[in-house]
Amino acid sequence: MSTEISKNTPKIPTKQGRLFVINRRNFIFPALASALLPTSALSEPLPSTFTEQLHQLEHNSGGKLGVCALDTRSGRQFGWRMEERFCHCSTFKLSLAALTLRESDAGRLNLQETLPIERKDIVAYSPIVEKNLDKGRLSIFSLAEAIQTTSDNAAANILLSKLGGPEAVTRFWRDIGDNTSRLDGYEPTINVIPPGTVLNSTTPKAMAATVQKIVLGNVLKPESRSHLLTWMNSTTSGLKRIRASLPQGWTGYDKTGSGMRPNIGNKTNDLALLVPPDNKSPLIVSAYFENPEFSENIRQSDEDILKKVGEISINWQNII
Repeated sequence: MSTEISKNTPKIPTKQGRLFVINRRNFIFPALASALLPTSALSEPLPSTFTEQLHQLEHNSGGKLGVCALDTRSGRQFGWRMEERFCHCSTFKLSLAALTLRESDAGRLNLQETLPIERKDIVAYSPIVEKNLDKGRLSIFSLAEAIQTTSDNAAANILLSKLGGPEAVTRFWRDIGDNTSRLDGYEPTINVIPPGTVLNSTTPKAMAATVQKIVLGNVLKPESRSHLLTWMNSTTSGLKRIRASLPQGWTGYDKTGSGMRPNIGNKTNDLALLVPPDNKSPLIVSAYFENPEFSENIRQSDEDILKKVGEISINWQNII
């Protein structure tokens, strides 16, 4: 097989000023390789020291931590509370953006179609929609970009309505093999799992696999995947979370989620794709942290927990 990069191969500009090339030989194939591995290769005993580090991190924080780190070349993974349920918060918007692009790929949606935006659409934190109210309309492409890069809540609700509601996102997850994750409402009500239910929730393990399929698999056509990765790389809300752990030369892509409610506490989440300089073994990390102490603002100490998760995950990958 030739290793020459085609002129048509998508190239993604990064914050570091270099081009990240999606090359089928060194990027997509490793991501799909885990499907070809024997079960024994995926379930080998993992270094207990890294799991214990996550356990200790949670213990010291006073909160609840869920993590899954997935090495996309080998298919191996490790984590903490990997199969326990956590609230998405705005991390679901990565999947909503992917669903929007997939519908375009299938010819069922025109990304240049404009949708009406009105004052009544505005909910807490809707910077792009609010800024463009005087225009009266925004393209589906712009709305999808807004939900990923700025986590615009009004844009998310408008797209959800266009695509068939929250259940459309749940169907998307089922279509790509995620039988765990579900979405059951609109912003901002989805930032809570009602007691005694599994509404608006996922598990770190399920979401790590879903992120792999979306950003490295064949869920999206190359051009759409390039759009999504460009948006993920341009997302700045995660620069103090998992992406803050990146060694020099690595490139990060992510989608964050946050929730702050009295009597419930704060949620600090992140879904990240971490790519080493050689592109050969991208690492996916899904992390969910719940702090029972409420704060009106995002705490740096909570984001530091996810930075440490990134450091532990990269150290784990280095020895497997």
